[in-house]
Amino acid sequence: MPGRLISLEGGERSGKSTQLALLSDHLRKRGMVFTVTREPGGTPFGERLRDVLLAPDLGAVSPLAEMVAFAASRAEVVASVIRPALRRGEVVIADRFVDSSRAYQGYGLGVALADIDMVNGAATGHLVPDLTLLFDVDPAVAAVRAPERGHDRIEARGADFHARVRFGYLALAAAEPQRFTVLDAGLPVAEIATQVARAVERCIAGEPSPNGPGNANP
Repeated sequence: MPGRLISLEGGERSGKSTQLALLSDHLRKRGMVFTVTREPGGTPFGERLRDVLLAPDLGAVSPLAEMVAFAASRAEVVASVIRPALRRGEVVIADRFVDSSRAYQGYGLGVALADIDMVNGAATGHLVPDLTLLFDVDPAVAAVRAPERGHDRIEARGADFHARVRFGYLALAAAEPQRFTVLDAGLPVAEIATQVARAVERCIAGEPSPNGPGNANP
C-alpha cells in the first residue's frame, strides 16, 4: 500500500487536537501503521523552534521571518519523519502543514502566497497532502472554548486576524475541493469523528473524494 499524507488544519481551538487523538485511536484499532507529526515541531529542531515561535513574550516578529521559521521546522520534519514514513508505506497524520502558512502568514499577515509557496516548495520538495481535513469554526465561538487555558503568541492575536485566517482556509478549500474535506467543528465531537474516519478511510483506500467544486464556501 502506498503511503498517505493526511493533514489536519483549522483555526485556534477548533477541536483539531481532539479529533487527531480520536483518529489515532481509530487507526490503531484497525491495526494500521501510522505516524503523527505536528507543526511547528515533530523533531528536536522543530520543537525548539516551536518554543520560540509560540512564546507569548517573544514580541514583534516580521511576517516574512515568521513564515520562513515555520518553513524551516517543516523542512526538517519532512526530511526526517514524513518522507521516510511515506516510503515505508505508512499513513502520516500531520497536525498542520503548508496550508497553515498560507492561512496564517498569508491571509492573516499579508505575506504573498507566491512567496509562501516558493519557500515551502523548497522546504517540502513540493509535497502535497493526499487529504486535508479542515475543522471550520467561527473564531468568536472558538474564543470562548477552554477559557482557563492560556494563549500562545498566535492565539493572542486579535479577532480580525483570526477572521482573516478562517476566510483564508475556506478560500483554499474552495480552490482545491478534491483535496479538502471541510468539517463543521461546531458539531458534536462524536459526529465529527465519524466524518473524519470516513474521509480518511476513503483516502487510504485510494477512492476519489466525493467533494465537488463549490462545497466549501468562504
